[in-house]
Amino acid sequence: MSCLIAAPCSGSGKTLLTLMLTALGRQRGSSIQPFKVGPDYLDPQLLSAVAGLPCRNLDPLLCGDAWVRRCFHWHGSRADRVVVEGVMGLFDGRGAGSEGSSAAVAALLDLPVVLVVEASRQAGSLAALVRGFRDHGPPRVRLAGVVLNRVGSVRHRTLLREALEAIEVPLVGVLPSHPALDLPSRHLGLLPPREVADLESRQRIWASLAEEHLDLERLWPLLAPPEARTGERDPIQCILGAPDSGEAAWASPPPGAALPVAVASDAAFHFRYPEAAELLGACGLEPRPWSPLADEPLPAGSRAVLLPGGYPELHAGTLAGAHRSLADLRAAVRGGLPVVAECGGLLLLGRTLEDQAGRSHAMAGVLPFSARRGSTLSLGYRQMLASTDGLLLRRGERLSGHEFHRWQLQIASAGTAADGGPFVAEREELWQVEGWGCPTRSEGWTASNVHASWVHLHWAGCPAIPRRLAASAGHAVPLPTSAASSSRPTPVPPRPVNAGV
Repeated sequence: MSCLIAAPCSGSGKTLLTLMLTALGRQRGSSIQPFKVGPDYLDPQLLSAVAGLPCRNLDPLLCGDAWVRRCFHWHGSRADRVVVEGVMGLFDGRGAGSEGSSAAVAALLDLPVVLVVEASRQAGSLAALVRGFRDHGPPRVRLAGVVLNRVGSVRHRTLLREALEAIEVPLVGVLPSHPALDLPSRHLGLLPPREVADLESRQRIWASLAEEHLDLERLWPLLAPPEARTGERDPIQCILGAPDSGEAAWASPPPGAALPVAVASDAAFHFRYPEAAELLGACGLEPRPWSPLADEPLPAGSRAVLLPGGYPELHAGTLAGAHRSLADLRAAVRGGLPVVAECGGLLLLGRTLEDQAGRSHAMAGVLPFSARRGSTLSLGYRQMLASTDGLLLRRGERLSGHEFHRWQLQIASAGTAADGGPFVAEREELWQVEGWGCPTRSEGWTASNVHASWVHLHWAGCPAIPRRLAASAGHAVPLPTSAASSSRPTPVPPRPVNAGV
């Protein structure tokens, strides 16, 4: 039976425990499938790197209950072991409720919970805290045991173990104090694996610490995979199914006819769910990595461009100097190629982007905004109502997404695009967005070939989107090889931060 690793709050150590068990599984020669509850990109990147298998997000609010069950059983049953890391606190879901929480996913998949508790300032009070999480609900949870973090001494551990024994909850491990368990992070979360220089050596230490400090006789059986279900199909094929009504233009291309799609993929743009590439492939598209940071031209024959989220603000100066990449991106937009941008990818399409030091840098300049760091964090699930027909949406459609950023947009009241032409879209009108604590507002930019928004989507929850993208890509005319970049127009000088705003 599998379990879900959760905690009373973020920062308790659930990611550390998940990484230790994953590293131990790899060291023991087991295939281990990682899962992560919620709309997270950074923890899954680390888990994927350590496991050697793509981490799958289990998010019923973005993808629905049926997808979560199907994804868990399909991918989990194909591995020797399974780890499932929760999100935030055990009962933290949408708004103040538990909808979409770790507890909700544990109930949905019938998983017991291992609770990781930061216990540095507790003794007997630990029993009250753990009892509260065990007995709280709905949804009720089955508590399989507790792992303690930041235990100060042998005496402290004894006090905590006796407190748990008094409520008949087993202690199944203690996370030690060790430099390898100090995970580097920045403003949006953990560093991605490409920026953790000693990740390989850390994995060996994590596995060793798991052997020494965890009760593996109790924990290891809790990583057993779910049983395979007779007749179950690949979840990607299940959700694609037949085209929606009104989608007659979409049809699977013949074998061997995959159309190339440029996907921004580097240190500035790397917030992607693995299902996005799988859905593109199933719809007859071939994702090809493209690095704006390296000033690469768009891949030859590209029929569409995807600009995922990431950290462009950390690389704004380098991106501003990527004249070939920015010229090709402008040419793609002007040439009618489908362009889809989320969050950080949206920032690449604007006029200027302010870096963390407050310096402004010119971007592609096809949308009329400048971006600068805001004073508040925009965070949470969002519900969207499409305002008009566009590249990916149809007027009146409702979708669910997630927003997580600190940068804000200042809309230009006048001016022209970086290439001297008109802006692709003059105002925000992609959809109406609302969420808990978030007033309804117009958000995002739309044109016949452009979809750009702060909001992240998980395409498993809206499979019409990759189908529509495939249909649009099938009608797009690829740019002539290096047509935009070979001309190398005179770079547009960076505008002052307040210009046109």
